[in-house]
Amino acid sequence: MQVHSINPGHLDFNILNEIFNKPVKLILSEKSAELIKNCRNYLDEKIAGQSEPVYGVTTGFGSLCNHSISEADLGQLQKNLVMSHACGTGEKVPSEIVKIMLFLKIQSLSYGKSGVHLKTVERLIDFFNYDVLPVVYTQGSLGASGDLAPLAHLSLPLLGMGEVVHEGKLMSTRTVSEKFGWEPVELASKEGLALLNGTQFMGAYGVFILLKASELEKWADLISALSLDAYDGRIEPFYENVHTIRHHKGQIETAGRIRKILDGSDLIRHPKKHVQDPYSFRCIPQVHGASKDAINYVASVFENEINAVTDNPTIFPEEDLIISAGNFHGQPLALALDFLAIALAELGNISERRVYRLISGTRKLPSFLVANPGLNSGFMIPQYSAASIVSQNKMYCYPASVDSIESSQGQEDHVSMGANAAVKALKVLQNLEKLLSIELFNATQALEFRRPEKTSPYLEKLYAEFRKKVDFVEDDKIMYIEIEKARNFILENSCADFGI
Repeated sequence: MQVHSINPGHLDFNILNEIFNKPVKLILSEKSAELIKNCRNYLDEKIAGQSEPVYGVTTGFGSLCNHSISEADLGQLQKNLVMSHACGTGEKVPSEIVKIMLFLKIQSLSYGKSGVHLKTVERLIDFFNYDVLPVVYTQGSLGASGDLAPLAHLSLPLLGMGEVVHEGKLMSTRTVSEKFGWEPVELASKEGLALLNGTQFMGAYGVFILLKASELEKWADLISALSLDAYDGRIEPFYENVHTIRHHKGQIETAGRIRKILDGSDLIRHPKKHVQDPYSFRCIPQVHGASKDAINYVASVFENEINAVTDNPTIFPEEDLIISAGNFHGQPLALALDFLAIALAELGNISERRVYRLISGTRKLPSFLVANPGLNSGFMIPQYSAASIVSQNKMYCYPASVDSIESSQGQEDHVSMGANAAVKALKVLQNLEKLLSIELFNATQALEFRRPEKTSPYLEKLYAEFRKKVDFVEDDKIMYIEIEKARNFILENSCADFGI
């Protein structure tokens, strides 16, 4: 099993891809352990040596910040914080995302700016390594002060409370703790606040979506190239000189990839009677490329965030400072997640338009892609499904980040709603998987009507592998089963398998 050392060094998406796509065991580096212990020692000495209140350490929280707490009650204050803030509702967060939440919380605490005990971080690492995943809910976070409710649910098992998923089963934390011999962690001053303040719910969703999106944007190019060839499209709009004079990186990359995919195709070299293709084909580089550029921008925002300290207050032992500020505010992530949802939705939007063209009965393709239309409806209704999904994505693309609702009696008077942006961005991603599946289903069907001419070696390989899972449709059959097969084909394969 691969080992990853938690340390103050810089994380990037290549490292995250390794961590979350292969079995990995986490260990805490000596450097991070030292930073955590030094910060905790400083905080203990500071509390013992001063009478002035420190927010969230010797006071209540939110609008209760003016209520001082006795030294004897500081631990109970933190325990009460976790319990009272565990107010999540709605669907359970997927276990894959909860695991990313755990990792990001561990990483954020490892910088030694949060005041937690080493044993607290070590127990979180145990959760990760033994696949003990707290049950977290999708609803409840305003995205400032961080992701309070989701992170409270993430933290409950530290106290021996709440529920977890272990070995694929939902069970009580008590049961799992007995299995591993874990005693509940007794939280000290500041620890509950350090666990609950932070952007790890938004961050985990963003990381998960971005890791998936990096593959889906390749699928969008691969499938669109197949549609272009099946539609008897033209290659000239993809010539390099067209795109270098506009300078957009994603556009240039997309055009180059389409040229590579179609290299060696008999169909693309076939003389064309039509002068132009519709925008959904001709403008693939411009539309896909813009989404690529947006995805890359969002990735840069999240790369900053996963290397950040986002709880409050922040402790600077070397400067003898404890500062109550706002690094928990999710505005950078909220805006980026809304942008990401739009970028993914547009990849789906243009995909559906290509499906519409393929079934339109033009360019010597039969209506609805069946040899005997009338008796058979063929591919009429998969396009309806795609249109419905595209419309739903448009609803999900209403920006959550433009909303804010005052909370905590006005103390928290502007929030990011980044958690809502995160949840709906995942829905858009999942819808994009379905839309590309429908396009692949249609494009392979259309290609059959171009035989005996062949497309490129890349696409012939794709076609051959796809046909092992999904048959050519001669006569009407139950289509949702075939669409789901197409979706599973995309999820279970990588574009790298086809040389892309």
